[in-house]
Amino acid sequence: MRSYLSPRVSFFGTQRLLLPLVAAIALCTSGCATRPPADDPDAIADFEQTNDPLEPTNRVFYAINNGLDTVILRPLALGYRAVVPGQVREGIHNVLANLGTPVVLGNDILSGKPRRAGDTTMRFLINTTAGVLGIFDVAAKWGYKEHDADFGMTMANWGVPEGPFLFLPVLGPTDPRDAAGFGVDIAMDPFTWVGPPSSTGVTVFKWTRYGLNAVDSRERFLDPIDQIKKTALDPYATFRSLFRQHRHAQIEELRNDHRATVPAWFPRQPATPAEH
Repeated sequence: MRSYLSPRVSFFGTQRLLLPLVAAIALCTSGCATRPPADDPDAIADFEQTNDPLEPTNRVFYAINNGLDTVILRPLALGYRAVVPGQVREGIHNVLANLGTPVVLGNDILSGKPRRAGDTTMRFLINTTAGVLGIFDVAAKWGYKEHDADFGMTMANWGVPEGPFLFLPVLGPTDPRDAAGFGVDIAMDPFTWVGPPSSTGVTVFKWTRYGLNAVDSRERFLDPIDQIKKTALDPYATFRSLFRQHRHAQIEELRNDHRATVPAWFPRQPATPAEH
């Protein structure tokens, strides 16, 4: 799920379908940060490490997003926390995560990670049945932990570079690789194609899911985001750094998962002396 702190779901996940278009518009119309002079190698190194050549426009979009968050999404998240008990919120979060399992599985396969794909399959089967349609994360208790997977991570595993940092209107922190990945993830999601678009029930289901994803994501990060905004000298730079750190950690975890064999889903009990 992406947020300022976790890249999987945007605070405004209801608008994810607009991401590739917005990314292209931002790249074409944005102002660029001025590259330091050649006689200042330290400044050039810092500029390249920051990798934020569109910083002036990114900061404008951050200010817009911050305003929208302050007026709309944060109050919704606060109300959600106040009205809905914690255990119910956790159940809703689990259901939303379970609905996203097909996309995770697809990316596990495309990344060439059979054990991760096996874990994802088991999570879906266990949580959909024993977990009552995903309300309870029974699979985690049985040893099948949740992991992150999206097409941006898949492309990173293929060696596609991330490109410059972007802070897009409504959608928040990302980069060109992840922006393109969002579009593919949406196309991979079977719920994108469920039912006729004119069906009222299908429309209500989709927008309810999008809205709950946005509010759930924002509520889960209420406290750390509030703390950053209160204490950071430059919240934009702090969110940029946290986004990158978390994203790089996700990608490294994916790359370093070299488990190639299919696990024993039902391991044998320890052998008795007679079996030796």
